[in-house]
Amino acid sequence: MQRQGPAPVTGSGVPPQPSATDREAEDREAGVREAGEEREAGEREAGGRAAKDRAAKDRAAKGPAAGERATAPRGRFAAVLRSPDALNLVPLLVAGALWLWALPGIDFRGMDEFGLLDRFPLTFYAALALLTCGFVITLRRAGTAPLWPATYCAAMLVALKAPPAILYDTVRYAWASKHDAIISRLLDQGAVHPGTELSGGMSAYDQWPGFFSLDAALVRAFGVDAAASFINWAPVALGLLTVPVLILVYRTFSDDWRLVWTGVWIFQLANWVGQDYLSPQGFSYLLYLTVFAVVVRHFVLPGSAGTLRDRATLDPAAAAVPPPTTTRQRAVAVLFLVPIIATINASHQLTPVMLCASLFALCLTRRYRNLGLLAVTGLIMLVWNLTMGRELFLDTLGTLREKAGDLLGNSRPGFAGDPTGPGPELVGSANILMVLALGGLAAAAVLLRRRLVRSALPLLLTAAAPLPMFAVNDYGGEMIFRVYLFGLPGAAFFAAAALVPAAGAASRAATIARRTATVALPLTLVAMLAGFLPSYYGKEGMHYAPPGETALTRRAFDRAPEGALILAATGAFADSYYRYDHYERWFFTEQEVDENLRMLKDPAGYLAGGIPAGRPAYVILTPTQGEAVIGEGYLPAGGFDRLGTALKASPLFAVVEESRYGLVLRYRPTTTG
Repeated sequence: MQRQGPAPVTGSGVPPQPSATDREAEDREAGVREAGEEREAGEREAGGRAAKDRAAKDRAAKGPAAGERATAPRGRFAAVLRSPDALNLVPLLVAGALWLWALPGIDFRGMDEFGLLDRFPLTFYAALALLTCGFVITLRRAGTAPLWPATYCAAMLVALKAPPAILYDTVRYAWASKHDAIISRLLDQGAVHPGTELSGGMSAYDQWPGFFSLDAALVRAFGVDAAASFINWAPVALGLLTVPVLILVYRTFSDDWRLVWTGVWIFQLANWVGQDYLSPQGFSYLLYLTVFAVVVRHFVLPGSAGTLRDRATLDPAAAAVPPPTTTRQRAVAVLFLVPIIATINASHQLTPVMLCASLFALCLTRRYRNLGLLAVTGLIMLVWNLTMGRELFLDTLGTLREKAGDLLGNSRPGFAGDPTGPGPELVGSANILMVLALGGLAAAAVLLRRRLVRSALPLLLTAAAPLPMFAVNDYGGEMIFRVYLFGLPGAAFFAAAALVPAAGAASRAATIARRTATVALPLTLVAMLAGFLPSYYGKEGMHYAPPGETALTRRAFDRAPEGALILAATGAFADSYYRYDHYERWFFTEQEVDENLRMLKDPAGYLAGGIPAGRPAYVILTPTQGEAVIGEGYLPAGGFDRLGTALKASPLFAVVEESRYGLVLRYRPTTTG
């Protein structure tokens, strides 16, 4: 085709229109040109990308530019800090660092009237406060990231109860050293002697030896000399083992992980009664909770739930009733529970009674009316009491006539009088405030969240089940603490329900409750932490004895001949039961205050009058005893010092050893004065 020249101009000035053939030719030429241009653009773009790749490789080989080095990591670091996990991790790491920094500064050897409260550095308290704040933050994602509140619960438990295990160079708590002596005797003799009579009620430990047999096995398994090697870690170990059992119990009655973890947190702060040391009570309490968890999850009777499986009738935080089980399934479950129940009965006297009371309370609901399980539990308890524990059981029955019905006397703490000194007085006030706070929160939840109460009624009933024990016995002045301990799981759950409002409710009242809880929850947890510390550590001066004091005590026992009478102001001092099957003991201030006041008028004559004729006798007085008689209210202020001064001045007693760790005297019956 020949190219045409410019179109001629007509007289009118309008160029002639191209023909159809011409237009097709022009379109083909334009298409060819566009294709060529696209190829050229593609080649240029490809070349540009190749050049950029080569430049990037060169920069990678040479390293990033200064601006990039400053900007990229900062951006990544800022993104990490803004992530939810960082918000959970940072308080935990900072609290851990503060806690570790504080440990060397805890002057536990210089404790005075406030125990460890004024010996903890400020960094220690800051670590606990930071852990509390971090825990509250984790509750926002408790349902999707439950590992974080679990970690904080474990961290708080360790932070609160591990310092004595890490720092102390002797056994913490006189009763723990007593149990160490029982375990050592069992290891030495290799058998228990339930029929052997021992002074001071020590025969009971041979009649309920399950816990001590287990610890003797642990001593051999660990290859250590005695239980004293690990005894101070018992509160941490028992606490960590209790957490998963509590979770099983609380999850049975609530689907709200915030409520579950807050209940666990409150349980830890409210468990200040000191029964979690290496003891039959601490061990059997864990087994008690295990039995309870199995029952509430796997012993639901068919057709008993009714509307409690209908979400429309439940509190937004409540869980539906677990699936029912058949008679055969429950019978098999009973067979699995029998060894645990038998271990409880072989380890402790009171816990089986509390277990029966809780199972009876569950029978009051249609869901858990398992009379067979209650009968089996009661039968195991009766068989043990009439065989291995027969002597103590019959003695206890003999005291019921004077104790039964005495509600005020049985609910009285084990103090002979009112504690003296600012430290013990602070402890007493903190104990009362803690009980009132826990009870007030639980009562508020019962009144305000009635649909939750309806579904969690078994937990409420078992919290109240121990109360009738006040009408039976005082348990040596310990009943009030044991009732509190066994009612604590249910009380902690409902206290948490008062602080963690339902998330699904959309009413105006629910909105106000959520806004209030935003402030009330952290403040309440901090207040409960402030109550726990004096309750648990306020009388630590009577729980720690330096090595020099325990050495003096052991020398005094070793010096005394077989069968001698050992006198001490109280049994609340380390190694007070050292070689307990070789001696008799008389803790002469553990009586009514009026009698102690009479004793202080003539201590030497009073003690001499109680020593049998011809019996060798030694008196041991230690600084730990001085703390104990003040903390327990046995003697008035200054009474312990007057006692030691009077005995040293009397010709009826000769000083055998005296140092800052204590005073040992020998009775001289042939001397008159």
